[in-house]
Amino acid sequence: MSNKIEKLEQLKQKVDSAVELLNLEEKKEQIRELGKKMQQEGFWNDQKEAKEISKKHSDLTEKVQIWESLQEEVSELHELYSESGEELEEEIQERTKELWEQYEDLEITLLLDEKFDKKNAIINIQSGSGGVEAQDWAEMLMRMIMRYSENKDWEVNLIEQTKGKEAGIKSATIQVKGDYAYGMLKSEDGTHRLVRISPFDSTGSRHTSFALIEAIPELEVDEGIDIDEGDLRIDTFMASKHGGQSVNTTDSAVRIVHEPTGITATCQNEKSQRRNKETAMKILRSRLEQRKKEKQQEKLEEVKGEYKSPEWGNQIRSYVLHPYNMVKDLRTEYESSDPEDVLDGNLDTFVENYLRWKKKQ
Repeated sequence: MSNKIEKLEQLKQKVDSAVELLNLEEKKEQIRELGKKMQQEGFWNDQKEAKEISKKHSDLTEKVQIWESLQEEVSELHELYSESGEELEEEIQERTKELWEQYEDLEITLLLDEKFDKKNAIINIQSGSGGVEAQDWAEMLMRMIMRYSENKDWEVNLIEQTKGKEAGIKSATIQVKGDYAYGMLKSEDGTHRLVRISPFDSTGSRHTSFALIEAIPELEVDEGIDIDEGDLRIDTFMASKHGGQSVNTTDSAVRIVHEPTGITATCQNEKSQRRNKETAMKILRSRLEQRKKEKQQEKLEEVKGEYKSPEWGNQIRSYVLHPYNMVKDLRTEYESSDPEDVLDGNLDTFVENYLRWKKKQ
């Protein structure tokens, strides 16, 4: 057997293994049960629950169909080679390459099966203590996230930002729209540490800076927890310029404060106050849902005796630019010797290693 055809054997083994891991028969049973619920009288009486069930039914059906189709095509191609031998080797090799690419695109979704993984993402970036050095670091991280997202052909919108006086940013909020945006970007949630010779220090001293990335799924109005309108304080103010051709001179920017928790959400990138309010509400709902999830996790870890408070010291990744070059993820132990490449948005290996690590937790 040629090395080229061995690739087909390897592909068949991988696809069969993935299908076994996915337990498609169990998912088909779930689809049948959900289908029965959807046929029941009064199903749409509870719109929120009905939409959740319909979406789960649709997502499961799509996943089963995609993997069954891939498995069938690979099996048929394998059978064709068994019957034809080297006669159709060139055509089989070309189709094997195409199916390998399809499998690699799907493989990452095996690790993205949590409730909100397929959602758009809201990314909040905050500089730590350290003045201009930390603010510059926060802006570098914002660029890294935006470049990674653009490389994925996701839509990226800057919702709001507060610039530093000399350089960098104090904070920024980004909306990332695309399939599995949150599932992929949740790997970046946490404190990021930078060690370098500061360009803002004339003595050439080495500095350590910190910045925090918060990644949350973007939730729609009918998703997540219920919000009492009476708990909200809505402020409007004049939007600041992001560098575009025109500056909004009306009080179109919106800040919403959830008074029981103190959680806030701001949007100022839309020209319409209504649109800014809608986006701010999505962000607020997402943050409240995330807070609920974190509280549940804290209680679980306290019971297990593993709880650690979310402090600046609990960093997830270190980026060292001096005296050597290295980026190291402190959760997965994965590292790269090319920080420039990572900061340019090439995060795929870090994301994949995180997802595999998280699956084992």
